Amino acid sequence: MYFEIFILGAIILFLLNYTGRISANRFVADNEVYFRKLKESDWDFYVKAKYGDGVNPDFLFNKRIQNGLLTILVLVFFFLSKISYITIIFSLIGGYLVFKMDYSNLKKYYKAHLHEIDSMLPHYLKSLEILIQHYTVPVALGKSIEDAPSIFKEGLQEMINEINAGNDRIDPYMNFAKTYPVRDSMRMMRLLYRLSLGRQEHKQEQLLAFSKTISNLQQKAREIKYKERLEKMEGKTMHMLIATGLGVMVLLILAVLMLMNM
Repeated sequence: MYFEIFILGAIILFLLNYTGRISANRFVADNEVYFRKLKESDWDFYVKAKYGDGVNPDFLFNKRIQNGLLTILVLVFFFLSKISYITIIFSLIGGYLVFKMDYSNLKKYYKAHLHEIDSMLPHYLKSLEILIQHYTVPVALGKSIEDAPSIFKEGLQEMINEINAGNDRIDPYMNFAKTYPVRDSMRMMRLLYRLSLGRQEHKQEQLLAFSKTISNLQQKAREIKYKERLEKMEGKTMHMLIATGLGVMVLLILAVLMLMNM
């Protein structure tokens, strides 16, 4: 009986959506202001880290909302014959978990590619250093966009637009660091801002200090990468030793038991 009600509810939902009587897309669009409050602060960054500029983070976020709402409706139909506060809460929790699933997957992707993504900003700034030798920081930033990693291009353009609009404070640099929270991004953006404030006669000295700091950050990232790789190898070796030891113990016990039965 319950299965039949569930199937009937699913068919009704499909028909209403197909005929346009209800539309998940329209409902999400009409209530976008409220749903945006559920958006994680680092969602855009994780989307760009995996897909680059080819995918709109807002579009994927709306799909998450739709999937969560549809999950809630499906679960409500499933429990329709025994509806209660508990089943409603269970349906809401199920919808929320489905909504959070894509975010968790992107976060796992970022952690799996942590060093690769974190190293992009120091490498970019290292290449930017050559342009800064010949141009001011804002001009150098503008000329560097074409060769910048795709993940940073949109944020760089926004930062340049703010600077060109007359914002000579640190805010554009900090906004970029918040949008791309890779390791030491705040520190690197503060260094770049200080370099943009420097006098022309001291530019070479400041540029050398900037270059040295970025090189140190690159070296730090490499050391962390090698350390974690070593720890992972040591962990695998330990697991192999434990498995081998347990295997030997089992064989010894079996051999003893066989001797006792002889």
